[in-house]
Amino acid sequence: MSLQDEAVGLLQQLLRLNTVNPPGNETIAAELLRDYLEANGVEVELYSRTPERANLVARLRGGDGPSLCFLSHTDTVVAEPDEWSRDPWSGDLADDHIWGRGALDMKNQVAASAVAIASLAREGFKPPGDLIFVAAADEEVGKNFGLQWLCEEHPDAVRVDYAINEGGGERVELGGNAYYLCATAEKMTAPFRVIVHGRSGHASMPGIADNALVKTAPMIERLAAYRPEPSIGPEVAGFLDAVLGEHPAPADVLSRLAAVDQLAVETIEPLLSFTLSPTMIEASERRNVVPGTCELVVDRRLLPGQTPEDVEPIMRQILGDGDYELETLERFGGTRSTLDTPLWTAISDWVSETEPGAKLAPLCCAGFTDSHWLREAFGTVAYGFFPLRTMDVELASRLIHSADERTHVDDLRLGVEFLRAAARSLA
Repeated sequence: MSLQDEAVGLLQQLLRLNTVNPPGNETIAAELLRDYLEANGVEVELYSRTPERANLVARLRGGDGPSLCFLSHTDTVVAEPDEWSRDPWSGDLADDHIWGRGALDMKNQVAASAVAIASLAREGFKPPGDLIFVAAADEEVGKNFGLQWLCEEHPDAVRVDYAINEGGGERVELGGNAYYLCATAEKMTAPFRVIVHGRSGHASMPGIADNALVKTAPMIERLAAYRPEPSIGPEVAGFLDAVLGEHPAPADVLSRLAAVDQLAVETIEPLLSFTLSPTMIEASERRNVVPGTCELVVDRRLLPGQTPEDVEPIMRQILGDGDYELETLERFGGTRSTLDTPLWTAISDWVSETEPGAKLAPLCCAGFTDSHWLREAFGTVAYGFFPLRTMDVELASRLIHSADERTHVDDLRLGVEFLRAAARSLA
């Protein structure tokens, strides 16, 4: 059996397991992977905070050199079967695509990682440091059952020097040249709530009340219209080096990229500054009651290194004077890894060898992944890279978390080849 067939078969089995989060039942996936890996001579441990939310940590022991982790998660988001052309938990193989919820996010990388480490074990490969495969629970919702919990409660099980995770690997063409994107950082998600105070009253006599909803409306408009001062961080600088060969002034970046390709503009625009997106509002529960309070939730994504405290003065300046409260709801992510590492060199070399003339370009994820837990806990150099070459990148981006999610068998094979090469590169 070829490694591609092995990966396809394992992925199909994983897709037939409904591991939707919530409620999550990642243990069934972890046990399937455990049985497969142990049959191939890989050491495996399961760790779980609750019985149905198991995390798998597989290990190929090495020497005293740098350790490498293939990082992934087994939970998925919900799927509405009526919206799909096929059963979302079928794992169907049709027209060289494997169908199912999680086929792109990210059971394809789970299967490829398992096959990569299992095949290396069969070959007697001795890594320079431990080669680890983590199939974590609870990435999609993040309620501390997955990698965060492992880092806190079982740090020695997941402490690594390098990690390869999701978040990049797409092949894009810009200005007629090919680039593979590699996520080396991620923005911090730091949503906040604004509670605007007014005075309630009967809706038939609006003049005697002070409508908090109406007071909130201009705040929403100002938040949506605000454009922060752009800046060029290390990831954007690396992208510009690859695509333009130089660093324009921050204010000129988008116009310069527009001359190359609009996709480059869409990719880089949210990475030049923090972003603000008003997304939720709650006021009166009754049509005939003027609300005395109005709650507005704003999705805020900060650049790596920024904190909510850094930008709070700007938030208050945008909102203006008034009777309101401002509260940060949570903060996740906002970490980065340097590009000057052996793993970056290895990925760049693999891209050049796989597709001569193509270049590796760094990127900062506008969202966040589990990589930040490793960076924060251990200073791990973590990159998001799983090559996507055959499937159209725009189609793939539309299918993630959507109906008819599927992955191409050639991309699955390429992923196995890349991970095997990455493991060997640090030797």
